[in-house]
Amino acid sequence: MDDKSHNDSTDRQLLILYGSQTGCAQDSAERTAREARRRHFRVRIFAMDEYDRTKLINEPLVIFICSTTGQGDEPDNMKKFWKFLLRKNLPNDILNQMKFTVFGQGDSSYIRYNYPAKKLWKRLLQLGAESIYPRGDGDDQHFLGQDGAFDPWIQGLWDVLMKMYPLPAGVDIIPSEDLYPFFIDSGVPLSDESTEYEYTVRLASNQRITATDHFQDVRHLEFAIEEPFISYDPGDIMVVRPRNLKKDVDSFLEMMKWTDIADNPFVLVPNQEDYKIPKHWESRLTLRLLFEKYLDIFSTPRRSFFEFLSYFTTNEDQTEKLREFCSAEGQDDLYAYNQRVRRTIVEVLHDFSSATIPINYILDVFPMIQPRQFSISSASSMHSNVIHLTVAIVNYKTLLKSPRRGVCTKWMETLEIGSVIPFNVIKGTMRLPRDSGIPVILIGPGTGVSVMKAFIEDRIQVGATENYLFFGCRYHDKDYYYKNEWDTYVREGQLTVFVACSRDQDKKIYVQDLIKQNAALIWRLVHDQGGYVYLSGRSDKMPAAVIESFIEVFKKEGDMDDDQAKKYFNRMEKNRRFQQECWS
Repeated sequence: MDDKSHNDSTDRQLLILYGSQTGCAQDSAERTAREARRRHFRVRIFAMDEYDRTKLINEPLVIFICSTTGQGDEPDNMKKFWKFLLRKNLPNDILNQMKFTVFGQGDSSYIRYNYPAKKLWKRLLQLGAESIYPRGDGDDQHFLGQDGAFDPWIQGLWDVLMKMYPLPAGVDIIPSEDLYPFFIDSGVPLSDESTEYEYTVRLASNQRITATDHFQDVRHLEFAIEEPFISYDPGDIMVVRPRNLKKDVDSFLEMMKWTDIADNPFVLVPNQEDYKIPKHWESRLTLRLLFEKYLDIFSTPRRSFFEFLSYFTTNEDQTEKLREFCSAEGQDDLYAYNQRVRRTIVEVLHDFSSATIPINYILDVFPMIQPRQFSISSASSMHSNVIHLTVAIVNYKTLLKSPRRGVCTKWMETLEIGSVIPFNVIKGTMRLPRDSGIPVILIGPGTGVSVMKAFIEDRIQVGATENYLFFGCRYHDKDYYYKNEWDTYVREGQLTVFVACSRDQDKKIYVQDLIKQNAALIWRLVHDQGGYVYLSGRSDKMPAAVIESFIEVFKKEGDMDDDQAKKYFNRMEKNRRFQQECWS
């Protein structure tokens, strides 16, 4: 690393680029930008795909923060940027003026843990950029989430940067309590406009598919597409942006003492050149509209929320507690108070009732409602102009009295038949083989079966019969999703089904157990017939257990040792004969 310091103020330019799927990486990038401005860096911050890539060759210092989605894929707002970096005609020294570092956010339970960050790091080095600080790897498995690795990483980075770019004589770091709002209220309303989604659907059916006495409410929803639409492919994903319920927002506005001004119109004017108002937001806004459609008040807050809140509490004890939550020493207490019980933003504001948040800081304090993605559970070849979803309504209890409810599924649960909602469709990460004669093994416990339903329907439409479904549930009579459909396909010779009902007997049985019990069949389908394997479901212990089952099958039926079996599996994955789409 070059030890020379950079005293010229023009050298203290810092670009922060992020790729974020659910808002976590964006939150870390925005936190980094705030800390950089306190240290008098000239900061710009962009999502990677919003940045003018042609200017990258002029950037002296860049911090990249990117998350992971799908099977180790880059986030949607990073894809164009990444494709640009992969161009073969880029010279190997094109970025030799750039100093950089990368922080990746992922989940170590995934096979391709933090792949986007690792690939970005490697590609930047190939293009001549100079690393000034080791790559960081955040992990959702850490009890503090991404902050568990990000906190020490970013502190170490500031130590390095402040040596490389020392402050001029007489200039100090700006105190943390000095804030700059995201926007200024111009008070001049403009016309309404919202352009994020191109299509609308009308809710045609909202049917519970679990027994009424089962603890979990899972819905089968059918949406009729309202206008001409290019048919979707099996494996594609429906994207919707939920809203907060009107009654909940009314209560929130009353709690914040904003009811009297809730319907006053205003326009957002960003206070920094790199601050952008989301394209899908209407230009004529009110507080009520912001909190119904765009700002999230019922999610579990990130640490940045507590940091901002500490500036606006008037009770000294509450301020001290909030600052303790934001300190390195207070992380265990913050976890116990916040993440462990999944406390909501509204509940935190109720506990810290002395907080008086200025209106021009609400975009700094409150996170945006993030779009939700659902695997489409229908094949357009079988269901023309209709989209099916399989949705588990999030409703569970913690140590807190009131149940925890999902922002999106709470909204979906209340949708009435005939409701029209905007939507979009994006490509999923899993794709069927082009040759319909190739066998497919579909492993979808719980709502992971959603995308498998689409695959099965599409395969049946083209006459494929080598379809093998491994489904997992708790009870045969309570949460065996789509049993009637599967029974029909089985009778017609179009599907073979293996069901693991884990709680119907003393010894629990899971899909990974059924894979090992059917080792000879699995080996024949995979090895002799070149079959493809698809896995979807929660990313806790299940994916690793399923993969281990396949390795055991390969060892037993293929007469392999452990190393050979793992290499065999890795080749399958590399050749996309094993594909997975799991979520935390």
